[in-house]
Amino acid sequence: MEEFNASIAFDKALCMADIAGSKAYARALGRSGVLTENEVKSMCKGLDTIRNEWTDGTFEISWPGDEDIHTANERRLGEVVGTDLAGRLHTGRSRNDQVATDLRLWLRREVFDLRRSLRALIQTARNVAADSKAQDAVMPGYTHLQRAQPIRWSHFVLSHAWAWTRDCERLDALFERSDSCPLGSGALAGHPFFPPGERLHLARELGFSCITQNSLDAVADRDFCVDFAQWAALLGAHLARWSEDLIIYGSAEFGFVQFGGKYSTGSSLMPQKRNPDALELIRGKAARLQAAATQLVALISKLPSAYNKDLQEDKEAIFDVARTLRLMLPVAKGVLSTLTIVPEKMRVALVPAMLATDLAEYLVRRGVPFRETHHIAGRAVRLATEKKCTIADLSLTDLQSLHSAFDKDVHAIFNFEASLQIRDAEGGTSLRAQQSQLVALDAWLDRTRDCGPTEKAVAIV
Repeated sequence: MEEFNASIAFDKALCMADIAGSKAYARALGRSGVLTENEVKSMCKGLDTIRNEWTDGTFEISWPGDEDIHTANERRLGEVVGTDLAGRLHTGRSRNDQVATDLRLWLRREVFDLRRSLRALIQTARNVAADSKAQDAVMPGYTHLQRAQPIRWSHFVLSHAWAWTRDCERLDALFERSDSCPLGSGALAGHPFFPPGERLHLARELGFSCITQNSLDAVADRDFCVDFAQWAALLGAHLARWSEDLIIYGSAEFGFVQFGGKYSTGSSLMPQKRNPDALELIRGKAARLQAAATQLVALISKLPSAYNKDLQEDKEAIFDVARTLRLMLPVAKGVLSTLTIVPEKMRVALVPAMLATDLAEYLVRRGVPFRETHHIAGRAVRLATEKKCTIADLSLTDLQSLHSAFDKDVHAIFNFEASLQIRDAEGGTSLRAQQSQLVALDAWLDRTRDCGPTEKAVAIV
């Protein structure tokens, strides 16, 4: 039963958060008259000693007594400063509000670090898209994995960058929701020794922006864990979609990109192959992130109010989410920064049928309703198929047999660069629109630079 009940094997990851919370709590007890000034100093000095032991790897877990990080740190504190003084630290505090606080402090650091990694990926995408080679590389755009309309490589890269900006905004939003301090809630009914206002003082000392407002809710709340896992699941889905695109584009059938040697491997049997291992693992680990989100929702969905031991199972899931993303994001950045595009292969994949919409739009500019021009362009594609040629090879007579509004300038539309340039509205494929996107992305990067946790708050843990 001891092994089944224990969580020290994984919740020791909270060691620094637990010590930071305990030091602040000791000072709060001092301000509330529970501890003397000297007792507070001795307790904080002892906690610093324990922190150093965790840092240099000399902390020794005592089994089976140290069932979790809280009992381990308190047991060691008793050895350092005496059990009588160490036992006073838990006055008014429950492991229920203690662990809820530790998790939020831990999450703050993870948000800070993951946010930097995600922004580095976005910045890399921005730099790749800003390169003239990326903007000059014309490739097929796909819907339903069918060649649809021409786009630029820069446009493709930016499409994923904008999805990642939304991921970053969601990360900032979940952090804001998590940035409240439950310490001082006790087991479920509040604190008997703190005067009004002390919890807010304690929260500010720990770098929180506010306190939780209901003690019963505070010890049960794991919304922030679910938020984090669900955010990670959606980020993982975006990274998986990007990976899938690149895996396809890197196949011999496409050949649009070549992967850097550090992020691809050779086959153990077939020497001609380079396998996109990094991208395949990103795609695979996205499923792991989605599983964690499902696990946490299932965990909390059947619990009664207040703390229940079931909540011990929240930690391994979110620890794994953070660890997975700490690996995934730098690898994604590395893949993108070392990717080589092959514009010649992209050009070869362009076919005149991708300009059928341009043919329809030609007639729209001559006053023909789009619904009608759409059908006419479709008939032009069928006529080209019957004549065993492309729509660009249809003669003016052929096109005028479909509609009299076709004129001798119609063949000018069968130009991929012209098709890109005519889509000049914001978000489009013209070179001006690409520059506009880059300006907007730069503005976003500047505007959101200082969002999320502050370095000062992160340094508390």
